Amino acid sequence: MPEQWGTLIVVTGPTGVGKTDIAIRLAREFGTEIISADSRQIYRDIPIGTAAPTPEQLAEVRHHFVGMLGLDEYYSAAQFEEDVMNLLPVLFAKSPYVVMCGGSMLYVDAVCKGIDNIPTISDETRTAVAKRLADFGADAMREELRRLDPVYFAQVDLNNIKRVVHAVEICEQAGVPYSQLRTGAVKKRPFRVVKIGLTLPRAELFDRINCRVVKMIESGLVEEARRMYPQRHLNSLNTVGYKELFAWLDGNMDFDTAVARIQKNTRVYAKKQLTWYAKDPSMQWFLPKDYDKILAYCRL
Repeated sequence: MPEQWGTLIVVTGPTGVGKTDIAIRLAREFGTEIISADSRQIYRDIPIGTAAPTPEQLAEVRHHFVGMLGLDEYYSAAQFEEDVMNLLPVLFAKSPYVVMCGGSMLYVDAVCKGIDNIPTISDETRTAVAKRLADFGADAMREELRRLDPVYFAQVDLNNIKRVVHAVEICEQAGVPYSQLRTGAVKKRPFRVVKIGLTLPRAELFDRINCRVVKMIESGLVEEARRMYPQRHLNSLNTVGYKELFAWLDGNMDFDTAVARIQKNTRVYAKKQLTWYAKDPSMQWFLPKDYDKILAYCRL
């Protein structure tokens, strides 16, 4: 491939803002395909809870990284970076533009900036760490991280036990402290990146989120959660929507509370996304209704 492959148009923004519709319109405009940057839509069998593109949308434009993994398969932002970087030359050979759409911040950064070379966690390491967590609890896992990597221990949100556990896994897999592997260096990419951030007034966004949760329920989210219930221990299902419905199925909350909690936790996630994006000066923000302005910006 030539040094400059083409232009990667990144359509991102908070959950529920309307990214998929804009991405499909842009892909059709430029005669290209869509790379999904969503860490949950990559799994099969959970299209409702992950708001995956519908069969009609998938038929309209080819999507990559949607429904390609089983729920028990491990995947990471590092693997996503490698897979996308291998796919992009193929897509750029067909069109000077490729569209990437999704709100998983680490996935977007992995492709646009690159991420540190973190080792892939083996099944043995993951199983061993998970067993220690189950046997001894979160406090023991925090203490283990403090011993293995006091630098990262001082930086990490210790209430985010998933992050603590992952750091312990990396320390054990790599044989060195996780903090030594976190360089934060930005990799040079052989393509131009155009970042489109979609946004809405906060009240309107939250109303869309609340309504979308109701539509998910009406579309069969409860039935989907029931089917997934026997696999509720899997990391792929440790996400908003399923966690709350699993708690309801366990008898730990009533149904109305579970739905309200899904809405609240989705709004919280949207705020986290907006906080992350606010740190990126390369993001150009648009309202979803301003498609003509978005298209013009992509062509600059």
